[in-house]
Amino acid sequence: MTQAVQLDQAEIDLFRDNVRKFFENEVAPHYAQWEKDEITPRAIWNTLGENGLLCVDVPEEYGGFGANFGLSAIVVEEASRLGFGGLASNISVHSDIVAPYILHLGTEEQKHTWLPKMVTGEAVGAIGMTEPGAGSDLQSMKTRAEKDGDSLVINGQKTFITNGQHCDVIVLACKTDPAAGSRGMSLVTVDTSLPGFARGRNLEKLGQHAADTSELFFENVRVGADQILGGEGRGFASLMNELPRERLILALGSVAACEGMLERTIEYVLERKAFGVSVAQFQNTRFKLAELKAQIEVNKAYVEKCSAQYDRGELTAVAASTAKLTCSELQGKVADECLQLFGGYGYMLEYPIARDYADARIQRIYGGTSEIMKEIIARSIVGR
Repeated sequence: MTQAVQLDQAEIDLFRDNVRKFFENEVAPHYAQWEKDEITPRAIWNTLGENGLLCVDVPEEYGGFGANFGLSAIVVEEASRLGFGGLASNISVHSDIVAPYILHLGTEEQKHTWLPKMVTGEAVGAIGMTEPGAGSDLQSMKTRAEKDGDSLVINGQKTFITNGQHCDVIVLACKTDPAAGSRGMSLVTVDTSLPGFARGRNLEKLGQHAADTSELFFENVRVGADQILGGEGRGFASLMNELPRERLILALGSVAACEGMLERTIEYVLERKAFGVSVAQFQNTRFKLAELKAQIEVNKAYVEKCSAQYDRGELTAVAASTAKLTCSELQGKVADECLQLFGGYGYMLEYPIARDYADARIQRIYGGTSEIMKEIIARSIVGR
């Protein structure tokens, strides 16, 4: 594996500052409209690419910076901190899920075909795992890729697919040998311009409205057998190997979202008056803020430790699951507690905390539910 470019702390801080300024200037003025539209404009992907904010840790030979995971995570963290949960979800799927699958599992042809385009935003990535009848239970999926000479013919459907309306490439999980159980699943890169591929409706959601989430349909979609990622029948094992990064980026986004919610709440309670004094002067407010601050800092320290482990190739499934569980649960708590401190105004959509509250709920579901995270952790303690 290519050695990641190492940056000093001043360079990292400068990158974070530039990322934050980009979101404040290019996204903040438009985000409320994107939420109403229930989709981000396709052009934002090109703008993100032009500013070097996509697939930051992709090696230079494929068009990226070759930085480490931590630098890539900053993009998702800053979008999350500013309350752009939908956009953070879009970017994390593209840069921190799809790109690593192709980078770690793809052939040189697959890498050179897709990664440079994903870096520039010319191609948007999506991952197709969930089906109407198969969420966390991936072995129950019905989408099939049947051999026909040197091709695969794909039939089936997927749902809840982030970036589904804009995606140009899909890392698709499908059955290549339905009789082989988990060993009969393969991952395939699918070009969405191929005949037989169709996008369904852009699904209406409780939160993250700006993130397009779609149904996808495959009817006799023909791809070359060389589009299999990581080897035929290796799909389930590949998913298990790559899921820790997905769960880590979700945990990092959760912590950053918590920090942003707390910052906005502190600003509000210092200004809001009740009974002649600021709400911040009430003991209940002070103690709530102190409790949330302490819990955020503890979780932040843990995910930073996990990030360092990932860069060293040492992050375990249990550690990633622990991070995802605790941080996503905390995001729900912080959203609820902070909204309460806003009082009635917290329930009004004109206040960002209301959007934060709705956006937070999915964090305990996608990327592996809290219940699945607990099962993974439990198995490491007492076995099956």
